[in-house]
Amino acid sequence: MLQAVLARARQRGLLQPAVEASIDATGLESHYVSHYFLQKQQGRCKRHRRWLKLMLVCDNRTHLILGAVTGVGPSNDAAYFAPAITQAAALQPIQTLLGDAAFDSEGFHRLCREELGIENTCFPINPRRCPAAPVKGRYRRQMAKHFPAARYGQRWQAETVMSCLKRLLGPHLKARSNAARACEAHLRVITYNLMILYAHLKSFLQSTFIIECIVLLCTLCRHFPLPKRIPAPVEVVAA
Repeated sequence: MLQAVLARARQRGLLQPAVEASIDATGLESHYVSHYFLQKQQGRCKRHRRWLKLMLVCDNRTHLILGAVTGVGPSNDAAYFAPAITQAAALQPIQTLLGDAAFDSEGFHRLCREELGIENTCFPINPRRCPAAPVKGRYRRQMAKHFPAARYGQRWQAETVMSCLKRLLGPHLKARSNAARACEAHLRVITYNLMILYAHLKSFLQSTFIIECIVLLCTLCRHFPLPKRIPAPVEVVAA
C-alpha cells in the first residue's frame, strides 16, 4: 500500500526523481497511562509496559514517509537502520540521506552509497568512549574533515514529520499485541501520507477552479467586448 501511495505522489508531481531524505525513530505509547502518572506513583506501580518503536525515512521537502519499520523499545536505533533505508530506497530513489550520530557507522555509509545507490550520506561523528582516537573508515573520515553542516540542518524535518504524525493521529496505539500494534502503526503511516496527498489535491483543485474562472471570464470578454471609449454622461438642463 505504501508503494501505491508513493506512486500516486510521483504522478501528482510531489516527489522528485531523487529526493533528500532524513531518518529517525520515535516511540508510540502502547497504553494511555501518562509518564507524569508513573512518576507520581513513587514505586507503587511495579509494571511498566514496553512501547512500540517506529523508524521512519521521510522526504524533507514534502514530509511524505518513504519507509517505516517497527520494533519494541527501548532499544538502539541502529538495529532498525538497514531494513528502514532498504525499504525506502526500493520505493523511492534517494540522493541524500541525513541522520543523527546514532547512525555513525562505516557499514551504514557503505550500505547506502555502494549498495543502495544513495549519492550522499550525512551522519555526524560519534566520539564514543575515545574522543581522541583517530576516525577510521573512508566515509567517516570524509564526515570528520568536510562535514556539510548547512545541509545537515534539514535533518530536523524528520522531527517535524514525527510531531505531525502524533498530533494528527495520536501518540497512543489501541491494539494490544505487538503484531497488531505494528500493523496499526503502518496503517497510520499510510493514512498520514494520504492526508498529505489529499491536501495537495485540494489545493490543486482550488487553483484549477480559479484558472477555469479566469478562462471563462476571458471568453466572455471576447464575445462581449467592452466599448473602447465610454461616452460621457449627458447633462439635463432644467427649463
